[in-house]
Amino acid sequence: MSGGGMGRPRVEGGPCNLLPEPATLVPMTPRPDGDRDAWGSIARYSEIGFIIPAAVLLGFGLGKLADYFFHTTWLYLAGVIFGAVVGFVQMIRMATSAPD
Repeated sequence: MSGGGMGRPRVEGGPCNLLPEPATLVPMTPRPDGDRDAWGSIARYSEIGFIIPAAVLLGFGLGKLADYFFHTTWLYLAGVIFGAVVGFVQMIRMATSAPD
């Protein structure tokens, strides 16, 4: 066997010849601002739609956890109400700060 220990074949030029050619970067054409604004609006308003259910579920979960630790049966209702209030406040805060 030529060029190798342990029965490996010898590669001419070293291991660098096994790598592919580097890719050339092609510049992307910029998107029109209308597309970016539309997707930004969709993301913003969908986030507003998720705030209230997420806050209510978080309040419910924390209320159930408090019920478990304090051996009560009503704290989950306080958590749900608190979560709904926090969700509405955050939704109003986001809606009023939304750019026109």
